[in-house]
Amino acid sequence: MKALYYDGCLKYTEEYPVPTIGAGESLIKIIISAICNTDKEILKGYRPDFKGILGHEFVGQVVESKEDCLIGKRVVGEINENCGTCLYCRTCRPTHCENRKVVGISGKDGSFAEYLVMRNSLLHQVPDEISPEIAIFTEPLAAALEIMDQVHIKPSINVAIIGDGRLAFMIAQVIHLIGADLTIIGRHEDKLDLFKSFGKVTKETSDAFEVVIDASGSPSGLLTAQRIVRKRGTIIIKSTYAEKVKIDMSDFVVNEVTIKGSRCGPFKPALELLKKGLIEFPPIDLYQLKDYEKAFSSKAFKAGFIF
Repeated sequence: MKALYYDGCLKYTEEYPVPTIGAGESLIKIIISAICNTDKEILKGYRPDFKGILGHEFVGQVVESKEDCLIGKRVVGEINENCGTCLYCRTCRPTHCENRKVVGISGKDGSFAEYLVMRNSLLHQVPDEISPEIAIFTEPLAAALEIMDQVHIKPSINVAIIGDGRLAFMIAQVIHLIGADLTIIGRHEDKLDLFKSFGKVTKETSDAFEVVIDASGSPSGLLTAQRIVRKRGTIIIKSTYAEKVKIDMSDFVVNEVTIKGSRCGPFKPALELLKKGLIEFPPIDLYQLKDYEKAFSSKAFKAGFIF
């Protein structure tokens, strides 16, 4: 099958073996797979131990399964495959499983290929009302919703989002839905224009905020968050990147700032928001898999592959 294989550099092949399913698994024919910033960071060295097929945002159709009711269904999938027996699995923290595999990131082939094997318990059926071009945003939208599961953000407080990229765009819409006073801090005028219906936009600010969400994808995001968060405020970090950050942690102690890491989130409410049309997106820029260099260098809001 066609696939993008990574072993320190990215390679296109048409000879990668089609995966086979085991107990409790399904074989999925990929319809669309999208490029995430994490994929780009892996190419920069974010996960130096990973070798395999990249990609974890996908929409596909089940073509073979141990559960007949899944065959023919359009699905999206959660990316963390847990063991079910370790401390974190036993204490209801499966996304932090000590033995977890992560689709296209750690220990498991991803979705930049014609076929993907997934555990059935991680699959979610895509409602008929949602097109593949919209359903492809389920995984990153779920990541945006995870913030609301982790932190009680009151509609009466002010919130800042650092970043003007895809994840920031979805987080902004989720925060906008609760009516909070929202400011988006970015670098690009054309991107910030997309945010204007959700809150105030700016390239810099002297204001201070009760909650600051770093979705910049850059080490500078945390430094900006440190500067603008209020004393006893909260910083939520959504960024992942290969670089290291040098920071004075005593500042967080003295000002009693809460720092919360945040990543994967709930798929069911994400699909519900998409079904109701409450979240909007610019069009995704789609390429053939062999044109992966163009896809990875695309300046579109979102780029990916169509099969």
